[in-house]
Amino acid sequence: MRISVIGTGYVGLVTGTCLAEVGHEVMCLDTDLNKISHLKKGIIPIHEPGLQDLVVKNAARGLLKFTTNPEESVRFADIQIIAVGTPPGEDGSADMQYVLSAAREIAKWADSYKLIINKSTVPVGTAKKVRDEIKKHKANLDFDVVSNPEFLKEGAAVADCMRPDRIILGVESERPVKTLQLMYEPFQRNHDKIIVMDCESSELTKYAANAMLATRISFMNELSRLCDATGAHIESVRKGIGSDPRIGYDFLYAGLGYGGSCFPKDVKALIHTGKENKIDLEILQSVESANIKQREYFLNKILNHFNQNLTGLNLALWGLAFKPNTDDLREAPSLFLIEKLLKAGASLRLYDPVAMTEMQKWVVHKFEKDNHRIHFCQNQNEATQNADALILVTEWNDFKNPDLQKLKQQLKQPVVFD
Repeated sequence: MRISVIGTGYVGLVTGTCLAEVGHEVMCLDTDLNKISHLKKGIIPIHEPGLQDLVVKNAARGLLKFTTNPEESVRFADIQIIAVGTPPGEDGSADMQYVLSAAREIAKWADSYKLIINKSTVPVGTAKKVRDEIKKHKANLDFDVVSNPEFLKEGAAVADCMRPDRIILGVESERPVKTLQLMYEPFQRNHDKIIVMDCESSELTKYAANAMLATRISFMNELSRLCDATGAHIESVRKGIGSDPRIGYDFLYAGLGYGGSCFPKDVKALIHTGKENKIDLEILQSVESANIKQREYFLNKILNHFNQNLTGLNLALWGLAFKPNTDDLREAPSLFLIEKLLKAGASLRLYDPVAMTEMQKWVVHKFEKDNHRIHFCQNQNEATQNADALILVTEWNDFKNPDLQKLKQQLKQPVVFD
């Protein structure tokens, strides 16, 4: 099958590459000339295990192409996947300008039937908006709009795409279902993973899934604070409740809260959708509040240990990305900590296995006046050399079994904030 993917961000690039991997002919469209130029050379803009090899392989096979030409993309395939960003607005709502712009481009260049798939994370009612936008610009075009949300985890996105646990299809009629079944057939050899529903339910399912996972994280973080106050151990509590099959162990780890491109944005968007419909989503408001409080709680541990005075101290940070196996810094807890620790007078020694380049860009943009107090280290040992304390931020495997005796010798004070 021939498929066009609009957008080469995280979702679009992974989706397009995996579709090519199973034999479909895929063309990926993006307006960023530099990004497309790099992709044509096999250079990908994100760190995602296994993705670069698949891009190079399938481009060489002639199954994966890249373009900046909307006309070429639209006329290449009858299946058009919209996978553009939906960044949050100031009020928490999802910014739909890129989705609707993609719809207009399809309407502008389409001269035959198009199956339009919304892969972007979008609010309830977006399928109707896309349909209306296309009709407004080309009333006589024959087309269908389908909601087909992605469920990719950063750091495991290729595996998630190649072996999905479910494929949600929100449709307005039965016409596109057979085509979509054929498109996804290589991804469900063992059993049928497709769940068909209406567009509104499909759109809400994506938000609901991320909101539920964020809720589990905030719940455990609240319990971790209670453990601190009572002398209980959160890891013991996790094992105790995770052993209940109704609960399970996933997303029950206490830490610095959720970050990344999805959870913060999607929780805010769902709260906003509730307000638009006069529904007060109190649990999700608490989830968001608990996520912010967890970072403040951890920061206060550091400040309290040093009697609220960090001036002249060198603090090492291990882990900068919002989670392991990615270089994504969006909404990462490290950004909050760096800002607050610098404000409190500390100098920082930073290390992350893959996110150093992204962090350097962020520091130059955000802390031009303070970047002389930020040192980027080549490895974790350099970060802790002569530091006054170690702050463990992201749970990379690299950090899970440190040489504690060596660490004690490197640090000026034997202090670790985990």
